[in-house]
Amino acid sequence: MATPIMTPDPAAKPRWFALPLLLLGLLGFVSAWVLLALLLARQCAWLAPLAALDMVLLLAIGRWPAGAGRAGLAFAGTALAIVLANFGIAAGELGQSFGMRPWESATMLGANHAWTLLQMANTPLDLAFYASGLLLALVVGFSARRRGPSVR
Repeated sequence: MATPIMTPDPAAKPRWFALPLLLLGLLGFVSAWVLLALLLARQCAWLAPLAALDMVLLLAIGRWPAGAGRAGLAFAGTALAIVLANFGIAAGELGQSFGMRPWESATMLGANHAWTLLQMANTPLDLAFYASGLLLALVVGFSARRRGPSVR
């Protein structure tokens, strides 16, 4: 009886399309977050844990292996989503005052002015949601289900 040949698991290698998929998903999530926040006139910080789960899911769909790499990319993607969403919300709120669209006012909004606006807009509860989103990205990125070795 022949012994089965062990081949390397194709899911164990990072896929090149995982990073563009992560970037597209990040931009889509940030756009939805900014639009919802401008519609409700709130920060909608409760979306940060959902952003973390979305980043992990996109990396899993892109077959990025679970572990430190996936956790790090999910953390970075979540942090970038939080920063971009907050900047977009500040730009949108400021732009409404001047009759401008969010992307028009974002080009004129400086980092110091955005930081001041965000310090006034974010409550301790919002900061807790941001921190929980970042922590969730790390935990779920590390502990994502791993595929067992294939004997085919």
